[in-house]
Amino acid sequence: MDESQFKTLRELAMDGTLSQRDLSRRMGLSLGRVNYIVNALLRKGYIKANRFKNSKNKMAYMYILTPKGIGVRVTHTYTFLQRKIDEFEKLKREIEILKKENVEIGNIGKKGTER
Repeated sequence: MDESQFKTLRELAMDGTLSQRDLSRRMGLSLGRVNYIVNALLRKGYIKANRFKNSKNKMAYMYILTPKGIGVRVTHTYTFLQRKIDEFEKLKREIEILKKENVEIGNIGKKGTER
């Protein structure tokens, strides 16, 4: 599952009544790309689509995560969180190194200007 599919699953889990056009706007993807992603999620069995009449009396779809889709979402959420935590820890270490280097450079600069 790629990141776009994962984000689509997350959006649909929060609001299954979103249209593909709404998903397109929220995710910053083209409508065609969203249609492709939704169809891929349907084929994989991660979501199902139920037709209903919306408030404008038009036919629309409600997307529902299947048990398989919920499982995949949970697994990918855990993996995503772990990756972000690892990145955060790496950035914290890098910031500390940069701070130390900055202090050392500052001390060298001060020593060089003293006479």
